[in-house]
Amino acid sequence: MTVSAERAEYYDRLKPHSLAPLWEILAKLLTTKPTTRSLPCLWRYEDSRPLLIESGKLITAEEAERRVLVLENPGLAGEGSTTEALYAGLQMILPGEVAGAHRHTASAFRFIIEGDQAYTAVDGEKAYMSAGDLVLTPNWAWHDHGHDGKQPMIWLDGLDIPLVKYFGTVFTEHYSEKQFPANRPSGSSYGTFGHNLRPVDDSFDEDYSPIFHYPYPESRKALDAMAGSRDPDPKRGWAMEYIDPTSGGPIMPTLSAFLSLLPSGFKGKTRQTTEAQIFSCAEGSGRTIIEQENGDELVFEWQARDQFVIPIWYPHRHETNEDSVLFSFSDGGVQKLLGLYREAP
Repeated sequence: MTVSAERAEYYDRLKPHSLAPLWEILAKLLTTKPTTRSLPCLWRYEDSRPLLIESGKLITAEEAERRVLVLENPGLAGEGSTTEALYAGLQMILPGEVAGAHRHTASAFRFIIEGDQAYTAVDGEKAYMSAGDLVLTPNWAWHDHGHDGKQPMIWLDGLDIPLVKYFGTVFTEHYSEKQFPANRPSGSSYGTFGHNLRPVDDSFDEDYSPIFHYPYPESRKALDAMAGSRDPDPKRGWAMEYIDPTSGGPIMPTLSAFLSLLPSGFKGKTRQTTEAQIFSCAEGSGRTIIEQENGDELVFEWQARDQFVIPIWYPHRHETNEDSVLFSFSDGGVQKLLGLYREAP
C-alpha cells in the first residue's frame, strides 16, 4: 500500500518519541494462520557423526564446556535454534572426559543415540546411560557428565533455550568443583518414583518430573504392551508421552517428550499442529512426507539415529519400511498451559 506524503511525514514525527502506528503492522502481528520462520530439515547421522567425531580432535570437553554441534534450522541461521522455541544439538563425550558441573535456567534433557558407560549426574545422583534412554536436567538442577567406557558417547540434547531467551531470563552458574558431590545411589529417582508408587512422606513439589532417568528397555516394554492391547493411532501409531508421575503432566513445563512405535508398512494420516516437533529415530526406517504451501511434498527418508524437525503447522504424515520407533519432543505442553495449542481435525 502506498503511504501518502502526509502520513509519511506524520510517521517520521512519531519515531523520536518511540511510537509506531499499529495499523501499518497489524496484519503482520495478527496473521490469519500460524506462521513460522523455521523450515523442515533432516540431519542424517551418517553425515553428522563424522563431523562430531572430528570435533573431538579440535577441542576438549573442558574447553568447550559442552562439545555440541547445534542442529541449527536453516530458516534461523545464526540464531543457534532448531525452532523458534526449541534447541537441539548432538553432544559427544569421549572416554575419560568430564564435562563440568553447572546449572541453568533453561530446562534440558538428553536422548541417548550411541554408546554406553557414560553418565549424567543430576543433583548428586549418577545415571549411567545407554542408547534410547531419556535423561532430564530440569531448570536449575546441578549436572555434570563423565565417561567410564571405551567408545565415544553421543546423545541428542533438547532444551528450551530460545523460549527462555525470549523472556530475557537465560543465565547459568558454574559449580566450584568439576563435579557436584554424589549424595544418593544411582537409580534412586527411578526406583522411588518409577513404579506408580510415591513415598507417603515425600515432599517433592516441583513442576518437573522427580524421575530424571527413563531407561529405554522399560519404555520399550510399555510400547509393546500398548501395541498388544489396542489399534495404533492413525496419525501417530502407538504413541506414549513421558510424564511427571506426580502430576500426570509433561516431564517439564516447557518440554514435552514422546515415544512412538510405528508398525511395518504403517501409512499414517496427515497431522497438522501448532507444536514444533523434533524427532530422532531410535529404531527402524521410513519416511515423513511434509506438505508445503506451494502444494509440493517434501519427503524425508530416515533411518535409525537420524534427526529431523517439523515446524509448526506443517501438515505431515509418517510411513515405515519396518517396525520403527520415533522419539520426539515438542513445545506442545507449554502451548496447552498457555491456551495456545491447536490441531487440525
